[in-house]
Amino acid sequence: MDTQSLKAFVTVADTGSFSEAAETLHITQPAISKRISNLEQRLNHRLFDRIGRKVNLTEAGSALLPQARQILLSIGKAERSVRDLSGNVSGKLSMGISHHIGLHRLPPVLRYFTRAYPEVRLDIDFMDSEQAHSMILHGDLDLAVITLSPDQETNLESFLVWDDPLTVAVGLEHPLASQHSVSLEQLQNHTAIPPGLNTYTGQIIKRLFDDAGLKMDIAMSTNYMETIKVMVGIGLGWSILPTTLLDSSIKALTLKGHHLHRELGCVYHRNRSLSNAAQAFIDALRETAKESGH
Repeated sequence: MDTQSLKAFVTVADTGSFSEAAETLHITQPAISKRISNLEQRLNHRLFDRIGRKVNLTEAGSALLPQARQILLSIGKAERSVRDLSGNVSGKLSMGISHHIGLHRLPPVLRYFTRAYPEVRLDIDFMDSEQAHSMILHGDLDLAVITLSPDQETNLESFLVWDDPLTVAVGLEHPLASQHSVSLEQLQNHTAIPPGLNTYTGQIIKRLFDDAGLKMDIAMSTNYMETIKVMVGIGLGWSILPTTLLDSSIKALTLKGHHLHRELGCVYHRNRSLSNAAQAFIDALRETAKESGH
């Protein structure tokens, strides 16, 4: 049972799509299909039901999935243990990084790290924090630098690097732009453009309104903060944004009775052995956290 076939199987199971799995693994869709077919022939069981565009695990596939994840984790751990015997900081380091952190927080850390450890090959995927969190949980990445989940998983280790202040943001011609502070009751009377409510930042905003028994008048939502900022700036509604995004097109307002912020940091799996490269990057992030006062 070869590891390439197992990795293809796990990736199709996670994405629910042969085409998305091929894109994730940077191979062709026929190559993915061939690997799955080889695995099914070896096990003498069909692993996926393919109905139209939908791909679902069969009973045999569901039984294999946790074992396949464990096998891939164990092989990765063995490879890193042998490679790191020399003590050199080298090899591949796979990371998931949120778009916002990649643009506004991480460049100085990456600049330092690539100069200090030129033999490390960084394999960076920019993605939503929630997707990176899931990939860490499944053992598909060495570490992630993301918006930290409000709910901690027992299998994950995480630490705060940056406290990210948030603020109510409106366009310069918005009806609330003449004020310095607003209440949730005022905001509910105006169109909202929040981050997707399935995101960690969106959950923070939703919880504010839910706890107050209020509802948002949502016109649209997206996971991309930069897009939200543009929509707010041209007057399509209000949002709650990181202060690092503010510019002359936005008016920042204080939310009465609330200190708005989110936590940005590093996440990795407790049961995944850290390579020398991963440990060095974590050390660099911890040093950045100290400089930020955390």
